[in-house]
Amino acid sequence: MPETFSYALQDGLAEITMDDGKVNAMSDPFFDGLNSVLDQAEKDAARAVIIKGRPGLFSAGLNLKVLPTLDQQALAATMTSFGRTMLRVYGFPIPTVAAVSGHAIAGGAMLMHACDLRVMAEGPYRIQLNETAIGLTLPSWAIAIAERGIPDRWHTEAILHARPYTPEEALERGIIDEIARPADQLVEAARARAALAASLDTAAYGATKARQRDADLQRVGALIEKEASGDGLRGKGR
Repeated sequence: MPETFSYALQDGLAEITMDDGKVNAMSDPFFDGLNSVLDQAEKDAARAVIIKGRPGLFSAGLNLKVLPTLDQQALAATMTSFGRTMLRVYGFPIPTVAAVSGHAIAGGAMLMHACDLRVMAEGPYRIQLNETAIGLTLPSWAIAIAERGIPDRWHTEAILHARPYTPEEALERGIIDEIARPADQLVEAARARAALAASLDTAAYGATKARQRDADLQRVGALIEKEASGDGLRGKGR
């Protein structure tokens, strides 16, 4: 099992924990690791999947220390892997629950939004799609995922205006489904949500989810490689 990830299966629920000891930064090894544990969940015929981070931190998104060191070809490959992995979570045929254990920034917020349900620990944490604030253009696949996870009323402030949200603000807007109070009840709350989803008919759930999301997956999936270049990621500056 990849070092950043641990995996456990209990009562049909697959629990995936992300913990690199730092900020769960995303790069090629991260995407390989996440795909590996998702493969295991499918192999085990899990009835629901919980994805959680380390206490205080879900994920800070892409590793911005690594990205500038990549040449154009390597950067495009990494961004393509990023998109394909997040879309895999978005279209995963098994119910998915994000146990948001702390800050969920940029790619971390995308991973959260890609899950079907979102439970967040109470605390001084923030959710933010900060790309337009730091000069990055969101790819079409990320916009599609964010728009599915964020109610229409808040698309402009959350996606275009890069507004950060506290857990309470996110719950008020319907961006998350529940706040775990106290924070150490997060996993129990996520398991309860996952168990309810797992009680549904697995085949019908997967087929209905595919019909609901396949148009998105086909449309934005076809654009991933085109938009994965450096020019496609960066804005024009100020």
